[in-house]
Amino acid sequence: MSDETSALAEIEKHREKIDEIDRQLVALLNKRASHSLVIRGLKPDAHMGLYDARREEEIFEKIASYNEGPLYNEYLRAIYETILRVSKETPSV
Repeated sequence: MSDETSALAEIEKHREKIDEIDRQLVALLNKRASHSLVIRGLKPDAHMGLYDARREEEIFEKIASYNEGPLYNEYLRAIYETILRVSKETPSV
């Protein structure tokens, strides 16, 4: 087997793993969104505003504490800022 063939086979293996991880990530993001929507619906009864800056900072601190790399904390924060923004924009069902 040539180096090129070997490299292509290795790339394909990693792409298959990435596809599986992406499938899991989509399922987890949808689960997270479902919980977020339930919380959003409960907040008025709990006399809470829809936006809680303190809670968002807690989330950012927690994800930084979970991080073992190779992603930098600021990259994870950017990802989570997008997740939180999209959660706020997702219509209730």
